Amino acid sequence: MIQMTARRSSPSPLRSRLRDRPPGLAASLLGGAVAAGLGLGSLAVLVMVLWVSSPYPDSGPDGALHIAAALWLLGHGVELVRTGTLSGAPMPVGVSPLLLLVLPVWLLYRAARDATDASVEPDGPPPVPARTAWTGVVLGYLGVGVAAGLYCSGGELRPHWGWMTVCLPAMAASVAGAGVWSAYGHPPQPVLRVLAVLPGPVRRLVSGPDEPARLGAAVRAAGAATAVLLGGGALLVGVSLVGHGESARASFLQLTEGWTGRFAVLLLGAALIPNAAVWAASYALGPGFVLGPGHLVSPLGSAPAPPLPPFPLLAAVPDPGAGTPQHWMVGLVPAVAGMTAGWFVARAAVRRPEPGEPVRARWSALQTVRVVLLTAMVCAVAVALLAVLAGGSLGVAALSRLGPPWWRTGGAAGVWTPVFALPVALIARAWRLYRHRPRGGIPAQGAGAGAGSTAVPGAKGGEAALAPTAGAKPGTPGAAGPGANTGGAAVTAEPGKGAAPPDPAGAGRAPLDPAGAGRTAGGDGAPAPGGGRSAQAAADADGASGSKGWGRGKGRTGTGGAGRRGTPSGDTDTDAEADLYDFVPAADPFPTPFTEPLAPDRHADEARASRRAALREAGILDVPGPAARPRSGRPPVEPQPEPRPDHRPAAHPDPGPGSRPDPRPGA
Repeated sequence: MIQMTARRSSPSPLRSRLRDRPPGLAASLLGGAVAAGLGLGSLAVLVMVLWVSSPYPDSGPDGALHIAAALWLLGHGVELVRTGTLSGAPMPVGVSPLLLLVLPVWLLYRAARDATDASVEPDGPPPVPARTAWTGVVLGYLGVGVAAGLYCSGGELRPHWGWMTVCLPAMAASVAGAGVWSAYGHPPQPVLRVLAVLPGPVRRLVSGPDEPARLGAAVRAAGAATAVLLGGGALLVGVSLVGHGESARASFLQLTEGWTGRFAVLLLGAALIPNAAVWAASYALGPGFVLGPGHLVSPLGSAPAPPLPPFPLLAAVPDPGAGTPQHWMVGLVPAVAGMTAGWFVARAAVRRPEPGEPVRARWSALQTVRVVLLTAMVCAVAVALLAVLAGGSLGVAALSRLGPPWWRTGGAAGVWTPVFALPVALIARAWRLYRHRPRGGIPAQGAGAGAGSTAVPGAKGGEAALAPTAGAKPGTPGAAGPGANTGGAAVTAEPGKGAAPPDPAGAGRAPLDPAGAGRTAGGDGAPAPGGGRSAQAAADADGASGSKGWGRGKGRTGTGGAGRRGTPSGDTDTDAEADLYDFVPAADPFPTPFTEPLAPDRHADEARASRRAALREAGILDVPGPAARPRSGRPPVEPQPEPRPDHRPAAHPDPGPGSRPDPRPGA
């Protein structure tokens, strides 16, 4: 017998690594590469359209694609080197148009956010780990960036590899990290880890039980202040261009001829408008900007600028000379930015309360000051970063330094912001506390609640209970003595206590008087709150009032209760009889014909009896049954029939066969 064995081949290391790779890495790599390709492709399409429409296509399509790749790298902050100069010496090109950075940043952010594959459904698959998604997107994006740098390295505009190894990875890592952080719901842990490496004074500004809230409020306020600064800078650029309109128009026409070239210059100027806004914001803050070494332009004074190439935006540079009050008015821009930051901090310190809730201050005045200082620091960092991106060099000698000095611009923003934000934040905080304060006190619980209310909640119709009014004297119509019947559960008004529980035994209670429903305790004919029994029916059952009997028309000899309608000695037979007719019952919705006798409804009687028995067991309604007898020893009075709504006599019951006359003759 030949034994055949199957030898299992050991998996290769490469296969093991592919099998054990983290899930989602390939998709993240592809997402980063696609984001870089889309940004590069969109810019290449625009450059190719301009090249095709140009009347002087000196280079072929390969040269146009080289320019597109170089401009894509320039938008990421990578400095380029221009080789085709008249002197033959290479010239640096380091001013990055900020508008070229918008599309790549947005594409990379979306790619990192989608790489986590976070499901909207709560029971969906788990998302890709954050580190895996971030690593894949960054590597995929950098792969396309390195390929673009290698491609355009042989053209006239070549990337500076030192800047490329710093700027491109830094931008890709930061934007991809923001996308992954946003996809995971903005957790505060990564931000707090970054804050842990900061100096102690900065950490103390954020430290506290609500660190994420303080940092979030500071970031939002700093973002609003930075937006106001940039908006004010763009406004200053527009005003200056209008004032120097002749110079701007002349430089625009001098650069090129033909509509294609002028359209290209117009696009370049539009891409540099954010840079000009940052320059103008630095001018408004005070440090100004430089046009070559030793040539500073600021509101206090402008040095004579060196000869500059003709360009429409450079024509908006203020004239040289000492500053005038018109130049000093640009200080309104950082002032408004600081006030905006203070208002945002005040809104975060005192939020709008919900309806019915008291206003509460989220932070004290000292904590609000700390948040304002933190806002100033964040604003200073943001403005300094924008100043770094907006400046650069366009050559050597006079054009070696262009743009605002980043460290002075950031420091000025950090000083201007708290100067105007602190008073606005404190005043707005106090105003919001005063504006949203509760007015008119706390509303009562429930409609009709208040002092002196005698209606017990839950009572219905004529079975409503009457509670003693606070502050009423014994013996007055509005007061109920100890043990007085209230038509339901006995209610006592003791200081600091609520309503007493119902008495299950039902001692000392009187049967309901159907004619007294809806009367007040004083007997003045006005209905009681909630529709309760009359005080006379309650006094009949009170043993302390000296009642002699339960029969209708029996006078009272005691003096415990006040007389009806103001009589001093009690009710007479006429008054007791009149109680039955004070309130006319509602009309019968189904009237019975006059000649038709009333047939007894056995099912309705059984249902009524069972309902009353349940009410008696619950202690809500205590009506003595057929076998119950009063304490006075007198037999209970049979209830009298109520008058019909149409005042017709009720049908006579059948007297029985013994009393019916015999219709037979001779009987």
